[in-house]
Amino acid sequence: MRDNKRNVNVRKLALAGILVAVGIVCSPLSIPVGASKCAPIQHFINILGAVFLGPGYAVGTAFVTSLLRNLVGTGTLLAFPGSMCGALLAGLLYKYGKHLPFAYVGELFGTSMIGGFLSYPVATLLMGSKSAVFGFVLPFFVSSCGGTILAIVLVTAMKKMKIFDVYLGNIKESAA
Repeated sequence: MRDNKRNVNVRKLALAGILVAVGIVCSPLSIPVGASKCAPIQHFINILGAVFLGPGYAVGTAFVTSLLRNLVGTGTLLAFPGSMCGALLAGLLYKYGKHLPFAYVGELFGTSMIGGFLSYPVATLLMGSKSAVFGFVLPFFVSSCGGTILAIVLVTAMKKMKIFDVYLGNIKESAA
């Protein structure tokens, strides 16, 4: 039993690493909007992490991806509050609601509203940007809509095919 739990944790960590890598590779696919760079793939990754790994791994994946995007110059400091709030809320709502639409709404609301509000002090104090309090809500919403639509299509298909459930060991594969 203990080895099985350890294997699942290693698999979760490996999947989180793959999600970070996808986030970095796809980070040039961003849309500059004011002081932010809207990255719809990050929101797709947040939902994947929330649904298949849980809120803790989703936030960790969002943080590491944001950090690496900033280090390689394809992201801004605004990636931290936006992606991490969306990942956390998507993960928590999915964990306790057990329905995919909860993860989608969590990503949209967490990124646009909560992340948008938290980006204001980051932009004004750390980046020297002159922006309005609501200045990031709409761009973050548009960005997270793109990633959420992608997630709706792909995550729904992956859940129906039980791709990650088998990979993560959440269901027992039938012995032949």
